[in-house]
Parts: sequence; C-alpha cells; structure tokens
Amino acid sequence: MRLHIGAQLPVNSDRGYSDDIDIARVARHAEEVGLESVWTGDHLSAGFPVLDSSLVLATAAAATRRIRVGYGVMLPALRPQAWAAKQIGTLQHLSGGRVLLGVGVGSGAGEEWAVAGVPPKERGRRTDRFLQVLPDLLAGRPTTVTDAPQGARVTLTPRVPMPEVWIGGGAEAALRRTVAHGRGWLAAMKTPGQLAAGAARLADLAAEGGVPEPRTGILVYTRVSERPGTNPSAKIADYLATAYGIDREQAAAVALGGSPQQVAERLREYADAGAGTIVLVPFGTDSRRQYDLFAQARSLLLDEGAAAGGGAPADDGAPAGDGAPAR
Repeated sequence: MRLHIGAQLPVNSDRGYSDDIDIARVARHAEEVGLESVWTGDHLSAGFPVLDSSLVLATAAAATRRIRVGYGVMLPALRPQAWAAKQIGTLQHLSGGRVLLGVGVGSGAGEEWAVAGVPPKERGRRTDRFLQVLPDLLAGRPTTVTDAPQGARVTLTPRVPMPEVWIGGGAEAALRRTVAHGRGWLAAMKTPGQLAAGAARLADLAAEGGVPEPRTGILVYTRVSERPGTNPSAKIADYLATAYGIDREQAAAVALGGSPQQVAERLREYADAGAGTIVLVPFGTDSRRQYDLFAQARSLLLDEGAAAGGGAPADDGAPAGDGAPAR
C-alpha cells in the first residue's frame, strides 16, 4: 500500500487563522518539505472567519507544481449543482488535474444552510444527486441538473478528468455513499481501531455491491513538539470536545501530539488500520513549522516501513486522472 501524507491549510478553522495569512507561501512550503497534498475545509459561514474553499485551493495550486489540492471536505449541498461542478472543473483545469474532491454532508447546524436556502434535512439527498450528475457535468456532456426547475439541461466546458472523490463522514450512510460514488472514505476523529472497523464495513459493502474496495483515509488533528517529553495532545482534546461536542474520552483518544518519532509511531497505527491517505490538521499558529515537523514524522514513518521490508512508500503526487477526498 502506498502511503500519502498531506496537511490541512491553516484557514477555515479557528486555530491559526489570520486575515493576512499567505496561502501561496504556506502551500509552497508544504510542497518544498515533501508533503503530498494540501487541503481546506468548506463553509459559507461559521463561528470564525472562513474563505471560499475553491479560491483557497486555486491559490495553492497556482503557487505549486506537484502537490495535490484537496477539499477536506466540500459541502456541495450548499450550492446549485451546476455552479459546484463549475468550481470543481475550473480548479481541475487550472491545477493540471491535481484535485482531490472530498465531499461531505456537513452537520446541518449553523446559519449557512438557511442562508443558502437549503433545509438541513435535505443535505444528504442533495449530496447524492450532485454526485450522480457530476461525472457527466465534468465530462462536458449535456446533463439534466436535478435541482433546477423543469429539468433544465446544461453543458459545461472545458471538459476535465473526473477527480478522485473521497467521501467524508463516519455514519453508515457515508460508507454507502463511498461505495456508490467514491474512490475513498475520508474519516475524521477516529481511533485506529475505529478506523479499521469502518474499513472492514466498507469492504463488506463493496463486496455486496460487486465493486472494488474503496481506499481509506483519515484526518488527524496533530501538533508535533520539538521539546522532549512534551505532549500537547491534551489541549487538542479540549478543543475537539468543545468545538465538535464529542465525548472527552474520545477526544483524548484521537488527539495526536508529541515528538516526530511519537507522531510517526501513531501514524503507523493508522496505516496498519488501513489508512493509505493521512491528512494532518495542524494545531496552533505556527503552521509552516508544523509542516517541517510533519515532514520529519513522515520520513521516520516511511523509513520505518522500508526497514520492515515492504512498508509504505510515498505517493508520488501525480494526478490520478480519471479516478472515481474540516474540516
């Protein structure tokens, strides 16, 4: 299994965000230190400053040559189908096919759903319908968009390769959506054991449907420390429990902090649980330095795999072309 290590960009969250952040410089730094991808969350509005996800990723793509750019995850239900497809297609065109399309339904909380005119209870259905029409829209075929009146049809050009689709979420519905539409499942806030259980269920659903088993990925909230003996995971757990309302014990179990070696050891647990893609979400305001330390942990992890005789070589970051990934 090839292991792909990426990082969340320090925007669209209330940790480390500043109005004058240089997204291009941060993305370029991630590429320079050897990370395979950069990602951003997606909101219309939230309890903290947010930027448009497509413009953030376009900025990152323009400043880099190799690194892939990912929605982690996009909430297409907030948008008209044709406009969402146009954003994705334009980014895929401008980036040279480097898009990783994480898709989720969101929590349904907050004002953004009302502002967009979308009842939260419809977000799952709208997401599924979008995923059904997206391949035709990006391929430049005349397509009936199901969220427009009277079955309106549209043809979008230029045509672009379908990006890899990664489905976010941890519920059964997300796993079924992955099997139906995704190249991979992008989980978050799960322990290695929970991830392995989800991956096993995903394999069962794929076998039932007679389709190839999707890949498994994980977003991990992480802070790497340069001071020996320092483990900042408790602060991350406090944040996760407060921001996402999860149980404090679960938050402590999924928060990742420590030295590069300690982080590499924990990432090995996720890789052994089936994760081929790991997205590290930096915790703190020093994101560029965290990227340096992420790269150190990545090197330790890959060196360990190579020493074990068949471990997990790095993804080369090349676009996957016509493949089938909070925030």
